[in-house]
Amino acid sequence: MKKFIFDVDGTLTPSRKQIDLSFEVFMIKFCCKYDVYLVTGSDRKKTIDQVGLDVYNRSKRVYNCAGNDIYERENLVYRNPWTLPEDAKKFLLDELDYSQFPLKTGNHIEERPGCINFSILGRNALLEERSIYKEWDEIHNERIDIADRFNLHFPDLFAFVGGETGVDISSKGSDKGQIIRDFSFDDELHFFGDRMDKNGNDYPLAMAVQKRDGYTYHVNDWEDTRTRLELFTE
Repeated sequence: MKKFIFDVDGTLTPSRKQIDLSFEVFMIKFCCKYDVYLVTGSDRKKTIDQVGLDVYNRSKRVYNCAGNDIYERENLVYRNPWTLPEDAKKFLLDELDYSQFPLKTGNHIEERPGCINFSILGRNALLEERSIYKEWDEIHNERIDIADRFNLHFPDLFAFVGGETGVDISSKGSDKGQIIRDFSFDDELHFFGDRMDKNGNDYPLAMAVQKRDGYTYHVNDWEDTRTRLELFTE
C-alpha cells in the first residue's frame, strides 16, 4: 500500500509561510486518494498555520516536533517528555556569544515537546532578517559547524540543521527517523523533504525509508513537490 510522508517547511510550504492556496486544494484531494503523513520540526499550532486545518486533519497522522508530539486530527497520541540538559543549554548560549553574526532578535532557544530549536538569529526575526542570515550562513556554514561541535560534546544528543536559520536538537534516536517504527514492512513508502543532505533534519528519515526499500524525493520547494506528485494523480 502506498503511503506518502511529507516534511512541511520548504516542502509543502515556503519556509515559515502558509501553503499556496491552489496547492492546498491539490493536497486536500491528494489526501482523499492516498494515505498522507506529515513530519515536521514545528509544533501543532505552527503546522496548522502553515498547511491549514483541512490538510492537517485529512492526514492520517501528523508527527510534530520531529515525531516527539504526535496527533491524529485533534487527538494527542504521544508526547516525549525530554528537556534540554543545563550543560547543553550553557553550550548553546556560549555559541550565541561567540557568533560573529551581528544581528540577534531574541528567543534563541525555543523549547518544543521532545526537542529544541536553536537559532543564532533568533525566532523573533522578520522575514527579511531571516533572508540576511540565510545568505550569511551559506557562506560561513555556521549552523553546520555548531551542530558538529555540539554532537562532539554531547554524544547522547543529536543536533542537525533544520529550516533556514535554526539547529534542531533532541536526544539521540528522537529525530524524524523514529517515525519509521509506525510503518509496516509491507508499506510502499514515499518520503518528500528538502533537507536530505547529511546535516539536514530530513536525513535520518530518508535513510530509514531507503532501508525499507522505499522512495525518497529531495525537493527544491513546494512547486517541485507538486510537480512530482502530479505523476501519481494522472
